[in-house]
Amino acid sequence: MPEGPELHLASRFVSRVCAGVVFSGPVEKSEVSKNSEVPFTCDAYSITATSRGKEVRLTLTPIEEEGEPQAVPGGKACQPMDIVFRFGMSGFFRFTAGSEMPKHAHLRFYTNETPRRVLSFVDVRRFGSWEPNGDWQTDRGPCVMFEYQSFRANVLSNLSDRAFDKPICEAMLNQKYSNGIGNYLRAEILYRLKIPPFMKARTVLDGLLPKKRELPEVKPEQGQCHPHQDSEMSLSKKIKVKMESPDILDLCHSVPMEVINMGGKGYDPEKPDDYSTFQAWLQCYCVPGMKSLRDHNGRTIWFQGDPGPLAPKVSKSPKSKRKGKKQGEDKTDKQQGVKGEPPAKGIKKEKEGAQNKRVKSHSESKKTKENKRKGSRSSEGRKKQSKPERKDDAPGTAVPRRQRQRSMRTKSEKDS
Repeated sequence: MPEGPELHLASRFVSRVCAGVVFSGPVEKSEVSKNSEVPFTCDAYSITATSRGKEVRLTLTPIEEEGEPQAVPGGKACQPMDIVFRFGMSGFFRFTAGSEMPKHAHLRFYTNETPRRVLSFVDVRRFGSWEPNGDWQTDRGPCVMFEYQSFRANVLSNLSDRAFDKPICEAMLNQKYSNGIGNYLRAEILYRLKIPPFMKARTVLDGLLPKKRELPEVKPEQGQCHPHQDSEMSLSKKIKVKMESPDILDLCHSVPMEVINMGGKGYDPEKPDDYSTFQAWLQCYCVPGMKSLRDHNGRTIWFQGDPGPLAPKVSKSPKSKRKGKKQGEDKTDKQQGVKGEPPAKGIKKEKEGAQNKRVKSHSESKKTKENKRKGSRSSEGRKKQSKPERKDDAPGTAVPRRQRQRSMRTKSEKDS
């Protein structure tokens, strides 16, 4: 999911590729998108972009020709328009030739040239949104990257809020106080300070100075701005480490700036498949050997060591569920964690021999059954041909009722 650094890099990308480019015509929306239409059309306009936390704002500005403002078909002059974008899970911008427009381009801005080029907002999963004539959301706090002092003051002056009763890993995703922090940033920040992710947020933040602080120096080439602490450190020392410089609020600013200072290598809209530098920068998020749990909101948090006292008692594993028990699986082996251990050579041969015997006996029994079935059919045919007619007085034969009555009458007549 794009976070604060990715949205800022996207805004820089738009401003760079659109510099000096003239756009023309209406803004086009895809048919499948459920977002609103953008009621803007102009013969010539420019595009610039800015970002704040997890929002990007595009400004469409009409270009006046010979000192006269442009007019729309209704006769009114074209007015500038701000469009605020929220990227959702997979949003980003592309600037391509019109014939190479991406498949999932849901909002398009065409240039005034031949052949035309197009600036597209691409969103594969369609969780992103845009707001014509919009502004920054009022329920979002100051940007952690470019409004650091306001961000710090906003957090420390509202520690009585119920949002800080939650674990620190969940409070960090609250955009009312940490505008720009997302899943991978919270994991990296907490890991560097060795703070258990499920410590109470107020416990971690209480005691931090609200006064103006000198920001820590960012060293993106090393990928760190705080030395690692001993993993065997006691829980009390882990809590005390937040008092050292830099603290958790400092890292909420400096760690996102490290991603930005990579020069777009962590998230480059022109090279979306090149994540090698970003992956090398990661120390905790999705790194082999790290632990992971799902928080109370269902988001996966990566960490090392003790999760903290507020960890969910029953946490669903982010990995796929194991399929049901196979037939013939030994229950004791499952309890002991034994999974498909190879048998000894002698046992293996004995098993193979027993299997061959079972196959052989099965085939023999099958042939015997078929022979018996054939024999029974032939014997039934012979019995039908050679079967003598049964007499009425034959022992064990069934006599009809009328015949019995007739014989009884004749017997009574003789007796009389």
